Amino acid sequence: ELQQKLEETELLKMELQMLETERVRLSLVEEKLMDVLQLLQQLRDLNISKRALGKILLSTLESCRDPQPGKACLFEVLDTLYHELTACELLQSQPLEKAQSHQSLSNPLVISC
Repeated sequence: ELQQKLEETELLKMELQMLETERVRLSLVEEKLMDVLQLLQQLRDLNISKRALGKILLSTLESCRDPQPGKACLFEVLDTLYHELTACELLQSQPLEKAQSHQSLSNPLVISC
């Protein structure tokens, strides 16, 4: 009976470790998603054309067509999209003070469920 309890304890420890790993992974995905959404909102405020935004999205999807081994596909797509958006000329030509004041506002993207 003691041996069985030890085995159950080990299984529970392993499950807890897996859950913690998943929690961290989801937290990273959530952070990257929020970054991407903020960039999209900034671009919308700068009146980016739908065509330019479509090109960014297609470029991202093309880059992520063949997932790299060892990288989570969802995170890879979000990360690539984030880098594609930050490279957008509209964001790079945005005045620094406007970017800083926009970032200092409370986050309008957070939705209460």
